Amino acid sequence: MKVLVIGGGAREHALCRALSLDPDVTSLHCAPGNAGIAELAEQHPVDVLDGGAVADLAARLAADLVVVGPEAPLVAGVADAVRARGIPCFGPSREAARLEGSKAFAKDVMAAAGVPTARSYVCTTREEIDRALDAFGAPYVVKDDGLAAGKGVVVTEDPATAREHALACDRVVIEEFLDGPEVSLFAITDGTTVLPLQPAQDFKRAYDADQGPNTGGMGAYSPLPWADAKLVDEVMSTVLQPTVDELRRRGTPFAGLLYAGLAITSRGVRVIEFNARFGDPETQVVLARLKTPLASVLLNAATGRLDEEPPLRWSDGAAVTVVIASHNYPATPRTGDPIEGLEAVPSNDPHTYVLHAGTKCDAEGRVVSAGGRVLSVTATGTDLAKARERAYAGVDLIHLDGSHHRRDIAKAAAEG
Repeated sequence: MKVLVIGGGAREHALCRALSLDPDVTSLHCAPGNAGIAELAEQHPVDVLDGGAVADLAARLAADLVVVGPEAPLVAGVADAVRARGIPCFGPSREAARLEGSKAFAKDVMAAAGVPTARSYVCTTREEIDRALDAFGAPYVVKDDGLAAGKGVVVTEDPATAREHALACDRVVIEEFLDGPEVSLFAITDGTTVLPLQPAQDFKRAYDADQGPNTGGMGAYSPLPWADAKLVDEVMSTVLQPTVDELRRRGTPFAGLLYAGLAITSRGVRVIEFNARFGDPETQVVLARLKTPLASVLLNAATGRLDEEPPLRWSDGAAVTVVIASHNYPATPRTGDPIEGLEAVPSNDPHTYVLHAGTKCDAEGRVVSAGGRVLSVTATGTDLAKARERAYAGVDLIHLDGSHHRRDIAKAAAEG
């Protein structure tokens, strides 16, 4: 199978790594890729938001499968353009991707499907914003209706901060605060059959002890030893399957990766948000534990044959990933700094490896930072404690001037 992956972050590096380990994958390509992906796949320059350009590239490569990683190309309709050329594509249509592209649309789908979520108001005027903030009170949860690279949500006790964020958005969703720990659960679907993956937990705040601003994610771990053994079955029956069924009923079937961000509240499981693609950094730990070869699963989802897929196989161990971020992230990050120590973490180490996100090679051939989240150091182990130990040992081998990372990823879960 010849596979083309679209994107250039750590999520796409994790996808490329998993696909490169699949014996059915004979040729692997990525567009545009990054400095780490270059070791696994042939890279191609492309505007990932240009469906025609992506489809042209896929046709030129005679790809058997295209996997669209990021949300922006999906919302832009890139998967539709690829499928219009007769090429199987893993990723929802433009219409179905509105589940992530519009928080208001997602709330409408959940209401129709009976999916449990936070009460909310959709606001477009100052008056509506003030009424919604007053209705819910602190802590205030304010979400940009559109795509914001994981940073469009503000959770604050300060009404002025909440109002400022709301007014900066064209359209905003203000909702009640959901208490309890958060869980990410991915499911692969062909629009009818839904195949859940293993749950993970990510860490959104920039600094230890959940301090600092929201980010795209500073680390993750899987499995969740504290979670109810019936959690996946419950989410399947109350969230994932009803959502997929509702979108199919509307004539916009969702085929691809459905990501449910969940809060385990005192009143039960509630959906915080949906995403229309693999999450970053959760993908890094979920795929690290997946033993089933990935390519056939994605192809079966892309071609409506997921019911033919046998149950997924998982390792009994654990995985932890720690994000190394640029100076000043999540504000405007500093880029162009050389990354030292990468060679100390061998790419062929099965237990500890580096997945690149915001990296590139400069004119001198050095790997330098090129974004906010630069690297994800990922490790596996027999349990979370061992996986943490390996991940942080890998982090400590790498030097990026001015960078920062959290030291508490999976710490509470590992200590039980």
